[in-house]
Amino acid sequence: MAPTSEILTAERILEATEEVLRRHGPAKATVVDVARALGVSHGSVYRHFRTKAALREAVTKRWLDRTSGELSGVAAGDGAPEARLRDWLAALFAAKRRKAGGDPELFATYTVLTGENGAAVGEHIADLTSQLTRIIQAGVETGDFAAADPQATARAVFQATGRFHDPGYAREWEEPGAEADFASVVDLLVRGLRP
Repeated sequence: MAPTSEILTAERILEATEEVLRRHGPAKATVVDVARALGVSHGSVYRHFRTKAALREAVTKRWLDRTSGELSGVAAGDGAPEARLRDWLAALFAAKRRKAGGDPELFATYTVLTGENGAAVGEHIADLTSQLTRIIQAGVETGDFAAADPQATARAVFQATGRFHDPGYAREWEEPGAEADFASVVDLLVRGLRP
């Protein structure tokens, strides 16, 4: 093992884990592989993450949080609620497409990992629907949207657009007509939200 002069941090471990997962896939990647990539003992990795499952959950959460982070700025923006809603949904679709098309091997790996880490996925979905709730609540407050329960409405909007962000539909995201289908669904939802 090559000695390392850098301080071992959880972030460095997660970065190395992502690279190991990209190289070996989720079935073959081990904590020993991660430690080897960092030039440390596997015990050093276990000091930060008690189990392989904890490490896999943390790397999954980190991956999902990237999307949440990208979208939070749109949700917190001060533009008109309808424009923010459209922009947020478009940003979600673009982020998911970028992940699926930009690094298909890693996307496939994370599809496996998200299946293993229901808690991380649940937190991610809760964060995304919370962002949508803020946008819809703002629209109710300005009179742009009519929604008796903005939180329930946000969940409905999220579910209605699932084809454009659920990884199970990734193969359809690059098909001809996907953009037009997305625009039609968003137009329908926005019309349904208007008073």
